[in-house]
Amino acid sequence: MTFSLVARCPGTGRLGMVISSSSPAVAARCAHARAGVGVVASQNVTDPRLGTRALDLLEGGARAPEAVAILAREMAHPEYRQLLVVDRLGGAAIHSGTKALGTWAEAVGEGVAAGGNLLAAPDVPAKMVAAFAATRAAFGDRLIAALEAGLAAGGEAGPVHSAGLLIVDAQPWPWADLRIDWSDAPIAELRKAWEVYAPQADDYVTRALDPTAAPSYGVPGDE
Repeated sequence: MTFSLVARCPGTGRLGMVISSSSPAVAARCAHARAGVGVVASQNVTDPRLGTRALDLLEGGARAPEAVAILAREMAHPEYRQLLVVDRLGGAAIHSGTKALGTWAEAVGEGVAAGGNLLAAPDVPAKMVAAFAATRAAFGDRLIAALEAGLAAGGEAGPVHSAGLLIVDAQPWPWADLRIDWSDAPIAELRKAWEVYAPQADDYVTRALDPTAAPSYGVPGDE
């Protein structure tokens, strides 16, 4: 019930992902990232624990293919799980169980992996990877473009209702964590939220690290 893309930005080293689903609040369960470590999508009959476990393996020194291989051996019910992993160096790997729902597919590129289940067409992940590679823009814009390409290629077999974007940078908290938990047009709304948030993202880091250098919020009472 999901299509997603996980990636590393070669220019900044940021790690991030986008995801959409017919289920509510998909990013709350399926999106996992850790600064300087990796990014993971855990989907299809989701077990969120796999995201944390994958990141722990990466932080312990495993590369993405090794982490996926370990999880394929040790996870419960691997045939029901779909796991996408990109590590801090851009290594990418995917596990798709034999009981992934409906039409499922996966695609891997340089520093990027995409996958989905209950898809309208088997080329959805490949179209997402191609769009990510072809887009010449900031990392977040490339991620959004990839999600939009997945939707344009058919996305899920049915309508999607939630979407999310997660990016980590150098800090131990997300640089961007945007979610549309229930909507008839969640990807379009995620695009709007990103366009509002992106120009302010670095300011929120500054406010945390050095409030004396922080710009005003630009709201009434804080001129």
